[in-house]
Amino acid sequence: MTWSAHDIQMMARAIQLAKRGRFTTAPNPNVGCVLTLNDKIVGEGFHIQAGGPHAEVHALRMAGDKARGATAYVTLEPCSHYGRTPPCAKGLIEAGVARVVVAMTDPNPQVAGRGINMLKDAGIEVQTGLLENDARALNPGFLTRMETGLPFVTVKVAASLDGKTALSNGVSKWITGPQARSDVQRLRACHSALVTGVETILADNPTLNVRFDELGYVVEQTGVLTLATVQQPLRVVLDSRARLTAEQASNLFGFASPILLVSTQVYSAAQLAGFPAHVETLVLADKQGRVDLTALLTELGKRVNSVLVEAGATLAGAFVEQQKVDELVLYQAPKLLGSHGRNMLVLPDWQSMDSIPAMTLLDERKLGCDRRFIFSLQGAH
Repeated sequence: MTWSAHDIQMMARAIQLAKRGRFTTAPNPNVGCVLTLNDKIVGEGFHIQAGGPHAEVHALRMAGDKARGATAYVTLEPCSHYGRTPPCAKGLIEAGVARVVVAMTDPNPQVAGRGINMLKDAGIEVQTGLLENDARALNPGFLTRMETGLPFVTVKVAASLDGKTALSNGVSKWITGPQARSDVQRLRACHSALVTGVETILADNPTLNVRFDELGYVVEQTGVLTLATVQQPLRVVLDSRARLTAEQASNLFGFASPILLVSTQVYSAAQLAGFPAHVETLVLADKQGRVDLTALLTELGKRVNSVLVEAGATLAGAFVEQQKVDELVLYQAPKLLGSHGRNMLVLPDWQSMDSIPAMTLLDERKLGCDRRFIFSLQGAH
């Protein structure tokens, strides 16, 4: 398929629009739409929030009567089913759109080509595949969950040049600077769930929420992200032996957004009595004395699109060792913490290069005095 320069430009615009919803649409995908008539934009929009109008609806409302005979550029196949909103394919048909260019088909079994077929059956010209890789990059969590039933998993670590996360005495504040720490808030806001281990809670009693006042430039970029619309991730604590009490997690429990405590044993009645209403408990299979990560991700795949692992070296290393990681984000500070400092990840003593994880560098950039590296890991799940 040969695309015109105008086609490419308009789909690129739709992709840029879709990015503006990346902090507010979960569990729905990020979608952008542009409507053109005689090579001029007459309507555009993006999906802002689950339960609200889809991208096509915003674009059609803006275009009004000018949608008749127009071309629609959509980053994801228009939906064909009734959910919380009517089918977008039906809306495009009723508006009299003449041509629809779709970046990629929707892997959601409720759609999966039905939207495209609905448009074609109505006599609308439909073309697919324009900037498909860019469109897929908009929704790694949604696509992974739809295609595998499991969430997209990111492991985040912050370390020194010598690969340490803390001094030998446990002191770690602050390895990285304010720009890197602000970027971690953006990373949290991009994910549906945040996973950590009970040892992190016992040692630091963190809140593990998205701190809106530290999101910085992304608030202005999106134009829709506010304190009210920012989505707090489900905070998941792996507590294999059900040790945690409300007193030990006062900061975590004190912030009133959902928490899931995952153990291999049942919490006592006394513990449960101290947990606030937004704390849920879940018992999963035991694997060598710890929560089975396969069972964990299977359960989370029923609830969320993406998972951010912010944990100690043992748990983070277990995700990597068991090939459960899609992406590794490393914030590296220009510091040396010494050979007795705490390691970034606890990993096996691999004896051959063939055994080590296959990684590809996706992005590298400077954040203040620090650097952020993003790697994809092959063989996840």
